[in-house]
Amino acid sequence: MITSIFSKSKPINFIVIFFITLLAFVMGRLGVSTEDISVRFVIEELGLFFLGYASILMVNFIVNKNNLTQKNNYNILLFSLFLFTLTQTTINSNILFSNFFVLLGLRRVISLRSQIQVNKKLFDAAFWFAIAALFYFWAILFFVLILLSLILYHDFKVNHWLIPFIGVVTVFIITSAISIICYDSFFDTFNSLPEVSFNFNSYNLASSIIAITILLSFGVWASIFYVNSIKEKKKSFRVPFKSVLISAFIGFSIVVFAPIKDGSEFLFLFAPLAIIIANYIEIIQEKWFKEIFLSVLILLPFVLLLL
Repeated sequence: MITSIFSKSKPINFIVIFFITLLAFVMGRLGVSTEDISVRFVIEELGLFFLGYASILMVNFIVNKNNLTQKNNYNILLFSLFLFTLTQTTINSNILFSNFFVLLGLRRVISLRSQIQVNKKLFDAAFWFAIAALFYFWAILFFVLILLSLILYHDFKVNHWLIPFIGVVTVFIITSAISIICYDSFFDTFNSLPEVSFNFNSYNLASSIIAITILLSFGVWASIFYVNSIKEKKKSFRVPFKSVLISAFIGFSIVVFAPIKDGSEFLFLFAPLAIIIANYIEIIQEKWFKEIFLSVLILLPFVLLLL
């Protein structure tokens, strides 16, 4: 029943996903004191909500444009369910902005498949990743994806390797200029600093442990089949699928390095994880198992609300 609804791309699916995302944002803010609520607060929170929903639509665009899944809505359903499962990911505005710019950069990296306007795409990807790093420093790790993509495409042209660095330098120069004009200082606008923490004690809550364990377990299990399926793809499509897998590793690395581990850092993992698990759902032959697999992910956030 559930799989048949989202097995095809339908307008009603986007409405369902809209409300799941809205519910995730509302549940993430239940602890906010009513004294803090004002018109400005409501406008800001609505802005963050639409940014989160825009991120989901961006994932859908990337997937459809590059045929990363079949013509279905599993990927965006999974993304919205991940938000609902770990509602902490809807709270940190810096990470929400950073992840959106990461998706813009990821879109350009994956589109390298066409080998059209390569210079522009390399610059754009590096530019967006650098912008993302301004909001959350460790997002700069996605810059590695550009270099690995060039290696996977066996592209060793000197200019193609220099352009991504020019994109990063461009963001640095623009940001420094804004900082000088607004604050009479070079670095006042660089609010995101390279801090690291390997203290995972903040995850020692029943709800966090269950949510993270299930999401990562499903992700690892699906990744095994995902890796095997890449070999069956057309040669021209293999690198984009590998790029998604690399993005998942980078997203997990950000979780490990995150200086403040409040759960919001998992947002960087959601997009690639949703694509990987969506691919796994597509290859499941037994309909009953497919229904159970997806039902677990749908029921998980509701179960966590009871803890």
